Amino acid sequence: MILFWILAALMTALAGLGVLSAARRGVDAGGPGDADLASRELAELDRLRDRGLLEGEAHRAARAEAGRRLLGGGGGGQAAPTARAPDRWIVLGSIAGAAAVGLGLYAVVGAPGMPDQAYERRVDDWAGSIETLEPPQIAAVVARVVEERPGDHQALTMLGAARFEAGDPLGAASAFRRALAIQPKDAQSWARLGESLVRSQDGVVGIDAEAAFREAVRLDEGQLGARYFLGLAAIEGGDVAQAQAWWAPLFAVLGPADPRRAELNAALAGAQATP
Repeated sequence: MILFWILAALMTALAGLGVLSAARRGVDAGGPGDADLASRELAELDRLRDRGLLEGEAHRAARAEAGRRLLGGGGGGQAAPTARAPDRWIVLGSIAGAAAVGLGLYAVVGAPGMPDQAYERRVDDWAGSIETLEPPQIAAVVARVVEERPGDHQALTMLGAARFEAGDPLGAASAFRRALAIQPKDAQSWARLGESLVRSQDGVVGIDAEAAFREAVRLDEGQLGARYFLGLAAIEGGDVAQAQAWWAPLFAVLGPADPRRAELNAALAGAQATP
């Protein structure tokens, strides 16, 4: 880290020198060159007169105009800006001062000399305060457990749930597939696998997701979440009667005032109204 700041300071100094050098070249190029140009213009006017290409009155007028520019320095009577010798060190000192202030602030409010905390170290710290963690951190902690116990079905299902909550549906689907490889008759994991696949497809119940939901219901007819998505797939396929059949157990448990019941009825009504 200290090496980085040293290199940053050197780059700052080099940048300042580059700016000053470019400015110096610009000033040097803008001074005598204007006078030389006006002098050449006067000589060219005289040559044109000698060759008979410029009449007397026109020659005198053009020469007078060139003379005025020469006397005025080509800039309307204003002297060209020049840089004094100390100016370069003033600007360079200002740049160095700014870099020094930045280093000082870092020394006060930062942590110079402290090595970067490795990811594994952070996971160790997270594991000690699991109740205060965000979903991505929980997923990292559970992934550590799965690495230590790859055949632990419960750890894999927890990893799938944590990744799902962390916004990683594909990672969640991978964890649920691994859990199902250990316990293929886990209806809940089949349902969660299907839900993860649906989220990964932006809400579309694809073929793989539908197959997972069907397996969940085959193993446990009370998997209401799986039935909900199967009803959506049936509506998408234009089979309203099948959707009603999938959703019948949902209507049986949802009260008349439950807003979810109204949503299901609205979906069925919309499907029936669609030609």
